[in-house]
Amino acid sequence: MTNIVPIQAIASHVGEQVTIQGWLYAKTGKGKLQFLQVRDGTGIMQAVLFQPNLPPEVFESAKHLTQESAVIVQGVVKQNDRAPGVPGGYELDTTSLQTVQIAADYPITPKEHGVEFLMDNRHLWIRSRKQWALLRLRATVMRACRDWLDQHGFVEMSTPILTPAAGEGTSTLFEVDYFGEQVYLAQTGQLYNEANIYSFGKVYCFGPTFRAEKSKTRRHMTEFWMLEPEAAFCDLDQLMEIEEQMVSYVVQRCLDERANELKVLERDTSLLENVVPPFPRVSYDEAFERITAIRAQTADPELKEALTLEWGQDFGSPHETELTKQFDRPMFVYGFPTKAKAFYMEPWPNRPEVCKSVDMLAPEGYGEITGGSERISDPDLLLKRIHEEKLPAEAFKWYLDLRRYGSVPHSGFGLGVERTVAWIAGVHHIRETNPFPRTLGGFTPKMA
Repeated sequence: MTNIVPIQAIASHVGEQVTIQGWLYAKTGKGKLQFLQVRDGTGIMQAVLFQPNLPPEVFESAKHLTQESAVIVQGVVKQNDRAPGVPGGYELDTTSLQTVQIAADYPITPKEHGVEFLMDNRHLWIRSRKQWALLRLRATVMRACRDWLDQHGFVEMSTPILTPAAGEGTSTLFEVDYFGEQVYLAQTGQLYNEANIYSFGKVYCFGPTFRAEKSKTRRHMTEFWMLEPEAAFCDLDQLMEIEEQMVSYVVQRCLDERANELKVLERDTSLLENVVPPFPRVSYDEAFERITAIRAQTADPELKEALTLEWGQDFGSPHETELTKQFDRPMFVYGFPTKAKAFYMEPWPNRPEVCKSVDMLAPEGYGEITGGSERISDPDLLLKRIHEEKLPAEAFKWYLDLRRYGSVPHSGFGLGVERTVAWIAGVHHIRETNPFPRTLGGFTPKMA
């Protein structure tokens, strides 16, 4: 068989006879010409069939191809600035066409479909061009996160999915029967990674996490992927430096490697080009004052109501959106009220009502993409907080041990992959940034 070439590399083979293997995305043509748009997982390109150049049965067989039919196409790569698909304009002057399978009538067509229909057919929807671009971008985000951390001395660790205790809050746990014992799907791998830092110094885990939040919003899923770095001898300021350096690197990698996909998504990349350190740092107190001022100045009654906030409450989507409108890149809000955050966060010196916590908020209304803190390193203080939160002390005995044997100041954060991808891609709802999303509304495809 002629040299098999992925479509994304086709520009390097102009004038050569090549083979592409894939599926029919769309077709047009009449008379002696047929135009097949073929996708192979790396991209889409046009194959041109000119009747005089092909055996009659081959040209005729192309007329019967249906959307998503599997094909193998051979031909000579030619440059054509007007050709759809591959950036730069390339097409295949077809010399041979092999039909692997004629697809049945495909349920997803160019016409408008409702979201419910598309989600029910998610296993097929991921083949569409926009979904393909989103998931390619997701893969790059995940790889870039790993690359930056690996290059900066972090070691990847695997943390348990089944855990005996809450990491964030008992109200959002999925219960699992573990041979007669009640355990939970992990909300976070953080607590285990705090053990890992005493062996490796800097670590991260990367995997699915579970939150039984009854939230039907564009920002929430019940199962999502989270990156969680943790570092010993690291305070809150050093943590923010790590976050802004890594997130900037990830965004620039996407701009460099996924320009075609971002174009498919019609993303305004000029907004992403601003994502370079340093990121603005605003205390919770200052952010509260800013939100209060915006609320006082607005004449929009709905916005005024949405921005209602008492000191001590965590920010919601409207608060985060208004805050980030004041900056052209992600921003940090640090020093949240203790009662709004998890039990393990280090108190602010001389202000026990405030903890050494930080959220990174993405611009353009995408809100929180990372949340982190400096962790409590004193065993007595940690035990006190466990009691105050009415958590089962016995389940955290091992966690307290970490503070008894060589405790040091340490910090970490979690980055939600789906929210980060939604922001970089410029899409409204995070359900499209996961191949098979799990939300409060259910999950698809369902297994019988």
